[in-house]
Amino acid sequence: MAASPQIASMLGRRGKLQLDDLLAALVVDGYVLADDARNVRMGTRAGRSTVELHPLVLIANAKLANQLDPGRPLSLEVMTEWLAGQAALPYLKIDPMKINAAAVTQVVSHAYAQRHRILPIAATPGEVTFATCEPFDAGWAKDLSQMLRRDVRRVVASPLDINRYLQEFYGVQRSIQLAQDAKAGGDSAAAILNFEQLVELGKAGEVGADDRHVVHIVDWLLQYAFEQRASDIHLEPRRETGHMRFRIDGIMHKVFELPTPVMTAVTARIKILGRMDVAEKRRPQDGRIKTRSASGREVELRVSSMPTAFGEKIVMRIFDPDLVVKDFAQLGFSAAEGAQWRGMVERPHGIVLVTGPTGSGKTTTLYSTLRHLATPELNVCTVEDPIEMVAPEFNQMQVHAAIELDFAAGVRTLLRQDPDIIMIGEIRDLETAQMAVQASLTGHLVLSTLHTNDAPSAVTRLLDLGVPHYLVQSTLAGVVAQRLVRTLCPHCKLPAAQDPQTWAVLTHGWSMPLPATVFKPAGCLECRNTGFLGRTGIYEMMRLTPRLRGLVGAQLDLGRFGQAALAEGMRPLRISAANQVACGLTTVQEILTVLPPIEAFDAVEP
Repeated sequence: MAASPQIASMLGRRGKLQLDDLLAALVVDGYVLADDARNVRMGTRAGRSTVELHPLVLIANAKLANQLDPGRPLSLEVMTEWLAGQAALPYLKIDPMKINAAAVTQVVSHAYAQRHRILPIAATPGEVTFATCEPFDAGWAKDLSQMLRRDVRRVVASPLDINRYLQEFYGVQRSIQLAQDAKAGGDSAAAILNFEQLVELGKAGEVGADDRHVVHIVDWLLQYAFEQRASDIHLEPRRETGHMRFRIDGIMHKVFELPTPVMTAVTARIKILGRMDVAEKRRPQDGRIKTRSASGREVELRVSSMPTAFGEKIVMRIFDPDLVVKDFAQLGFSAAEGAQWRGMVERPHGIVLVTGPTGSGKTTTLYSTLRHLATPELNVCTVEDPIEMVAPEFNQMQVHAAIELDFAAGVRTLLRQDPDIIMIGEIRDLETAQMAVQASLTGHLVLSTLHTNDAPSAVTRLLDLGVPHYLVQSTLAGVVAQRLVRTLCPHCKLPAAQDPQTWAVLTHGWSMPLPATVFKPAGCLECRNTGFLGRTGIYEMMRLTPRLRGLVGAQLDLGRFGQAALAEGMRPLRISAANQVACGLTTVQEILTVLPPIEAFDAVEP
């Protein structure tokens, strides 16, 4: 955006930005009508409570029409970017995950940063970068450069972001320092007795008491993870420091480093919230936390601890209940796949399996399906290890190895509970498989998961476990193999030329025409400059037709069986994925990172 000397002079004549000067500059540049600017001035003078707000925030709150670009609202970010251009400084949308808060908060004090409305965002031995919302007030930069004996670089950022991350970065660092000094483990927190007890975040109050700082750090960590759309939180102890990492859209991101004593205290606090044994550090443990996000939604976290060389590693998997109320189209099913899936699960009895590696979305598919099937007329029961999400529509039971309550014993119990639909978390052994078969034979619909690369291999897995082939023939209704792939950000994806070579690799052996339009990732504020936002499923659906049942035998030829499944209408994962590329949802490169090796039976179109 080109800077205008006239506007820059108008904005910079008083050092700090003034509302009247900003409005006048926006009118001169054609963003705002003179009448709208006058109304904002009058409204601001009438409201005394707004005097502490930055003038850019006041104008953004007025929600004025953008006269230069009617399709784009005159938002705070738009005006901040415009202001950066007038000051001839770079504009920056602050991404907290790319800032080393521990390092930057050592550069200047919180009081100094607050006084000048600046936020340190990067520090090297020769240069420090500060984000400011007062680009024409540069007196502090010269003073700091002399004091720090380093160059000071300035960028312009949103005043709301600067204010927020000033509080977060310095607040968390203060809590970490207090925790390190006190070396407290949060032992004063009360144990949670109720399985459904809510952990209220943000209730820690002023950090100061010996246990409050640890509570504050954990509160911040959980809220931050919810905000960043993380699916997993990893707390990893190391020799010198502990690492915090988030998994976002399947990719790991380093978030923060904690001193070892603080990491130990944070781990203890999380174990207390998850109703785990704080004193037991030699054995793996499982727990769960139910809490609320900043928007008020209830969120469940499954906590797992594991002893490592330098302490306990904690992983928290985040389950957002909103995910399991998705319809089949939102899960990534095409219209044909949705109809095929409903045909498998909307039946009175039989076994339906969902296969795929850990983290491929099997749980979300099963829960969404159970929500679809659960009606007041049906009794839906589950046996899980552990219960992923507590759902009021189901009767859920958790496996407990210590009291010999495994999947097989759980299913045996459920059969005496007059169920209509049974969901088994995973078929791991012959006994569980036999109970699933028994449940199906006695007139129940059974849903479960297996770990196989593709749908036809699920049949061989059941046979390998020891299930007689004639029972597989009579009970198995269908198998779905699935994967999750990142979807392109709809706000910034760009048309691209599809490489025929990579398309040929994806559709190897299948006659699928090259799509007319494909897209590539670009990167914007919405997707944190990754080019991807969210994930969707790709599916391989195999319904056991009479012909396929006839091929199931004690010595099953997997290649021949797979070819028959293709001839009966099954489409390999690669072809489901190719359809997602053709729809503009993802890229071939992204697909190829998650696909299993091409099997002999799906190498050629039947």
